[in-house]
Amino acid sequence: MRTLGTADRPLLRVGICGVLVVVAAIAGVIGARGYRRAAIGIAGGLGVVGLVFAAGSRSAAGSLAERLLPATVTFVVAVVAMALVIHRPRSAAPQSEGFDRRKFLLTVSALVVVGAGAAGAARVAGGSGQELRARIRVPRPTDPAGPLRASIDVPGISPFTTPNGKFYRVDTLLQVPRIDPRDWELRIHGLVDKELRLSFDDLVRRRLIERDITLTCVSNEVGGPYVGNARWIGVPIADILREAGVRQGADAVKSTSVDGLTIGTPLAALTDGRDALFAVAMNGEPLPFDHGFPVRMVVPGLYGYVSATKWIVDFEVTRFRDFSAYWTDRGWSVEAPIKTSARIDVPKGFATVPAGPAIAAGVAWAQRRGIGKVEVRVDDGPWQPARLAPVDSTDTWRQWTFRWNATPGTHKLTVRAADGTGRLQTDRPAPPRPNGSSGLHNTIVMVE
Repeated sequence: MRTLGTADRPLLRVGICGVLVVVAAIAGVIGARGYRRAAIGIAGGLGVVGLVFAAGSRSAAGSLAERLLPATVTFVVAVVAMALVIHRPRSAAPQSEGFDRRKFLLTVSALVVVGAGAAGAARVAGGSGQELRARIRVPRPTDPAGPLRASIDVPGISPFTTPNGKFYRVDTLLQVPRIDPRDWELRIHGLVDKELRLSFDDLVRRRLIERDITLTCVSNEVGGPYVGNARWIGVPIADILREAGVRQGADAVKSTSVDGLTIGTPLAALTDGRDALFAVAMNGEPLPFDHGFPVRMVVPGLYGYVSATKWIVDFEVTRFRDFSAYWTDRGWSVEAPIKTSARIDVPKGFATVPAGPAIAAGVAWAQRRGIGKVEVRVDDGPWQPARLAPVDSTDTWRQWTFRWNATPGTHKLTVRAADGTGRLQTDRPAPPRPNGSSGLHNTIVMVE
């Protein structure tokens, strides 16, 4: 993530396509040299691999038949196309045993057709995905959020509410799950008095609240993009836990995604009064597929890797000593409260601005504690207060602006924030691992 950012999945897909091209080229050479059965076997093997992965994928859309359709098309088209291309009638004149460029190109082209056929089938199979969301009517919350406050209107600043299409996505999947809400079920079990199994309809018939909550990924570098604010509708997790009855000694919840990813969350963070949700809507729409449709967890104040389970299907009340989760198995901390941080959105690094009155702007966050102040320093000068947007809640970020007199030359702007208790964020640099980055964000500005 640190190296590739959101380009990791596209690059991996390009790599997979590259491997397929190489395999197709090998099959083409083999077929062109007369080894027909071997070439057909390679083509068919590609289809078989696709069938195995499709059948075993827990994150794929739709029914088993829908998941198998693209791979089945791949298999059939691959074998038939390869057989047709390399078929040689018995009456044909004997040919040289050397390399046949025409046959090679035809063979590779046949496998390209395979890819196109598979892609088309995938679009057909996935075409019903949007219909899954279209069938869902956003439920009306029992406890709605108040009117949205006006955002600071500075070109380039992050808006108070992050549009769904621009909200960061961090997960371990290449293929986003597309779950039919009619088939979805959440199991609540473990150290509880009563096990619950909730359908989507069961969930949305309960008390729903609407809240603005800022989420932050632990992989976010200082000044990074993996933070966003949205308006969520969901069922308070505390309500479900009360209904199930938590037994004495429990201190954690292990939640599991449809793809088997596990996340461990402190039980206290789900029962201490904060607005921890089983969310079903985001910014007035059903959850996008990328963000957990049909149901996900949203827990203010904790980094996502210990709280924000998307496509959730299992919720086990337990003890930390009795399990380990996906990310903690990989060296990340068990508990991870979000650190106070501030970011400069405007001006961008190495931007050129005219001399004279200038403005810097950005956002700051310290979920559960709120932002009390933001300060900006020009070069090595004194810290000066920035103007803050009105408070929405302690669970959302705050926009800020800072006006300064830009003199010709190169300048460095640095920002820092204090949370609602008055505690300044640390200036000590730290990487994201194991529990979140720290340090002060700065940007270099060229003034002419």
